Amino acid sequence: MNVFQGILLKLASVVLFAMMSALVRWVSDSVPVGQTVFFRSAIAIVPVAAIYAARGQLAAMVRTSRPFGHLSRGMIGVAGMFLSFAALARLPLAEVTAISFAAPLITVALAALILKERVRIFRWSAVVVGFGGVLVMLSPHLNITSAPAHGPAATLGAIFALLAAFSSAGATIQTRRLTGSETNSAIVFYFSFFSALLGLATLPFGWVMPSGPVLAALVAIGLIGGIAQLLMTASFRLAPASVVAPFDYSSILWSFALGYAFFGEVPLPIVFVGAGIVILAGLFVIFRERYLAQQRIKALGLPASPPPPPPD
Repeated sequence: MNVFQGILLKLASVVLFAMMSALVRWVSDSVPVGQTVFFRSAIAIVPVAAIYAARGQLAAMVRTSRPFGHLSRGMIGVAGMFLSFAALARLPLAEVTAISFAAPLITVALAALILKERVRIFRWSAVVVGFGGVLVMLSPHLNITSAPAHGPAATLGAIFALLAAFSSAGATIQTRRLTGSETNSAIVFYFSFFSALLGLATLPFGWVMPSGPVLAALVAIGLIGGIAQLLMTASFRLAPASVVAPFDYSSILWSFALGYAFFGEVPLPIVFVGAGIVILAGLFVIFRERYLAQQRIKALGLPASPPPPPPD
């Protein structure tokens, strides 16, 4: 494994995902959400298919023994994509990013409830604290404090962003179920495939003919999203998840910078307070998972070297 290279690839994927979100924010005034979802998913298949074709693994990408499992994951994931894109149309970029940090904490809760994973008091405490941070971020939109809100549209956007975090966690749980029998390439491909179909299904509800710049942005959204997905997958192959996962939180910096530079967005200070709480809780969960994994290795008397990467 090359940990440094894995970290660089993870950081690159974070930057690209932030750029993709900024483009989604920009086209949201001109293009329906379903149309954006279609371009994000359909165009993303191009770089994914190209890289696996170059590796001679195109057949492995489409081979599956669990098509309905992929369909279920696609439906959950595309619901999150719709909700996230709808939130980006109503909230500052950094706020949507900050609220999305709740997803790993929700995953811990769902893993305990659905997968029956053993979650001890330390991680449950982190989940509770993290949700406290989410409430801090949502408070201006829910009138919990006296801080000024952005208006009714932003309140709806905040609700969409939180629901998107729940959908993202659900998709992660479904992905864990699939990894036992499915390759990474198949999981990535079928998610994009089913998401594109579900996005296309919104065609009768009012797609528009985009202008040249908007069409270019839609294509870029798909290409950037697909490349970012490949970089993220590669980062987990080169370094342990507990090492690269914390770098996800650097996206708040890029989201703030892009939101300010292109949209003049300055999130309320309380958003950064809440985001800090959620980030600390998420980091605790990550490092707690790493500690428990090391303890299991010691108990079994196994070598401390990391496990082999999952198949492509």
